[in-house]
Amino acid sequence: MTATAAAALPSTFVTGVRRGEVELRMFVRDRTAVIFTFAFPAMLLLLFGTIFGDSFNDAGVSASQVYAASMIAYGILSTAFVTMGAGLALDREDGTLKRLHGTPITASAYLLGKLILVFALSVAETGTLILVGALVFDMPLPDAAHWLAFAWMFLLSTIACTLCGIAVSAIVRNARNAGAILNVPLVALQFISGVFIHPITLLPAWLITVASFFPVKWMSQGFRYVFLPDSMKSMEAAGEWELGRIALVLAAWCVVGLVLCLKTFRWTERDQ
Repeated sequence: MTATAAAALPSTFVTGVRRGEVELRMFVRDRTAVIFTFAFPAMLLLLFGTIFGDSFNDAGVSASQVYAASMIAYGILSTAFVTMGAGLALDREDGTLKRLHGTPITASAYLLGKLILVFALSVAETGTLILVGALVFDMPLPDAAHWLAFAWMFLLSTIACTLCGIAVSAIVRNARNAGAILNVPLVALQFISGVFIHPITLLPAWLITVASFFPVKWMSQGFRYVFLPDSMKSMEAAGEWELGRIALVLAAWCVVGLVLCLKTFRWTERDQ
């Protein structure tokens, strides 16, 4: 009887996909979350691009176009890292995770559902930023080869930021404090990683070194490679795009994030 019931249970993948559908429906119903999730990064891009947009560098690229490319990294980080970290903390605090733990859903299926939500939001967020950059600031769209690079950068960036958000949620004691706790590293990394300040060589060398240990620097550098002309690589810290290093660092953070998730994930505030 038990074996028959177990055999009838859907797989972890199917359960995760169904959970992802539920997560998407719940998110769409919260109009405030929808507006602010997509509006804030786009608003920042419009502000930075408008304020500094009239300045051009030696390569003939406007500051607004640089911001448009760089802030794709910010959009992914804010959507994946903050959404996942805050959402997981809220689910743990309001008892959602505890109730789910009493059902056949596994931790892997639950996290897969969250990953589907974050991936969908990141696609929409990135599309919004690219649209603003192209239509408002004339950011050039890349050729097929650069779109291929964009695909693996986007995938690795989303996975790494999502997994890190899951791991960091373990130190969030209550959902009310989640925004403050998660946004402190987020804002700091934007400034030292060349998202808000470019060229990154304007920063002290030791800050660039610190930023190099985190994925945001490599995310923003990678998206600049995709959307900006090759002459812009001279303004990077190493004077090159370093695509191989970008792939290695982002993949490493995916592994680190996964290990941290396995170590820190819990269904309740205090697992017994």
